[in-house]
Formats: sequence, C-alpha cells, structure tokens
Amino acid sequence: MLKTIQSKTTLAIGLMIAAMLIVPFMDAIAKSLSSRFPILQIVWGRFFFHFIIIAPLVFYREKWGVFSTEKPFWQISRGLFLLAATLCFFGAIKYIPLADATALIFFDAVIVVGLSSVILKEKVSVSRWLASGLGLVGVLIIVRPGFEEFHWASLSALAASAFFALYLLSTRFLSEHSAPLTTLLYQSVGGFVLMSIAMPFVWVTPRLFDLLLMATIGLTGAIGHLLLIRAFQDADASLLAPYRYAEIIMQVILGFWLFGDLPDIWAWLGIALIISVGIFLSMLERTLTTIDDDQNISV
Repeated sequence: MLKTIQSKTTLAIGLMIAAMLIVPFMDAIAKSLSSRFPILQIVWGRFFFHFIIIAPLVFYREKWGVFSTEKPFWQISRGLFLLAATLCFFGAIKYIPLADATALIFFDAVIVVGLSSVILKEKVSVSRWLASGLGLVGVLIIVRPGFEEFHWASLSALAASAFFALYLLSTRFLSEHSAPLTTLLYQSVGGFVLMSIAMPFVWVTPRLFDLLLMATIGLTGAIGHLLLIRAFQDADASLLAPYRYAEIIMQVILGFWLFGDLPDIWAWLGIALIISVGIFLSMLERTLTTIDDDQNISV
C-alpha cells in the first residue's frame, strides 16, 4: 500500500514537471503573435483550438456523459478563472519579459494564504503571514513601482496570479468530483464561447502559418493542463507547488532564445524571493498536514 502511494506521488510530481515544461511554449508563441494580432484573438485561438482538439477525444471516451458533473457551478467558474488569468497574462507578456511575468503569477501562493483567511475563515499562522509579506517584497522588487523600470503590464501579471490562484484551488477541489477529461473540456467552453462573441469586433485575418501557431497554443495548453489536472488527482496541491517553479527555467530559456530577454539583477532577486516563499509555504502546509494526520491517528 505504501509503495503504491509513493509511486502515485512520484508520477504526480513527474506530471507536474512535464506540464510546467510544456506550458511555457504556449506563452512564448502567444508573445510572438502579440505583435501582429489583438490579445483577444490570441486568447480566442488558445481556447478555440483547445476545444476543437480535445472535444473529439472526450466525446469518443465519455459520449454525452462528459457534461455530467456534480459541480457544474465550480466547473464553469473554473473555466472563467482560467479565461481571466489568460487574458491578463497574455496582455502582460506582450510588454514585459516572460520570466518576469511568470514570477509575478507565482505570487498566487501568497494570495491563497490571504484567501484562506478572508474567504474560508481559516486561522493563518504568524509564519504564513510573514512569508506572505516577504513574497510581497519580492513582487515589489520585480515591479519597482515609482521607478523608471516600472511597467503597468506588471499589474496585469499580478491580476493573472489572483485569477490563477482561484483556478488552482478550483482544480484541486474538482479533482475529487469529476473525471480529468470532463474538467479539461469544461475549462475551454467558457473561453471559446465568450471570445468567439468578441471576434467580429477585433478579427485580423491570419496567414496559414499564424493559424497553425494559434492551433499550437491550444494544443500545448490542452496537454499541459491535462497533465496538471492528472497530477492533482494523485497528490496534494501543497506537495506539488514547489515543482511549478520548473516553469521559470523554461520561460527564461525561451525568453532569451526567442526574444533576447533576460531578467536584470533586481528581477532575479525578486524571482528568488518569491520562489523561496512559495517553497516555504508548501513545506509548511505539508508539515501541518502531517501533524494533523498524526493527531487523528492518535485519537
């Protein structure tokens, strides 16, 4: 039994790392397209092709039962959270380096602490609040409000982190109530429908190559998020959280290779601080969970 749990945990970690190495390609393609197409159209491509690619597979496996879910409100809300995060993030990476924007979106680990206190009425320890404060310092180092380096797109990346925090919490909640393919299909429907309504007002006719790039955004997004959903089925969010930072490695590589972007020394410092805080919070969560389990066993 213990070996089975360990093997599932190892698989979940591997799936999380794989997802974090795939998703940056979606962001890099979106950044390259942002110089030629409106952000709304790029986001439309991300959700439209996600739906077109994943729908046949889902219907083949699940038939119409794929729309059957115990938590329809959570499914729809989760899709809208991802749509909002995508809009904000794609808007940000048009103007700032991929690694900077990615570091800011990782502030979601700190946002979850705040949400736990305000929304869920959970008691948050002093160490968590101190860690959250350090995370905020990391954000300020990257954003540098009031200095010449400040760019409003950093605020868009921060907004994306808030929506992505809600998306991740919803993903973890739904992993116990819905099949992965059902959750993957639902997350594309809202973005596909809403962005399609907006297309007549912003549409720029793409060349075939650009259309293929948009399709690739949808494909990499679908694969990455399927791996993410599958990982959450076999391991706690707090255990998987530190491995999300593998994404920054790939974002730095792609940003330098494709756009010549490298974070400056201050951005590196902020990135390191945010990563450290995220790892600390996840380790603290695992420690508290272990203590609770031990207390339950003793009782």
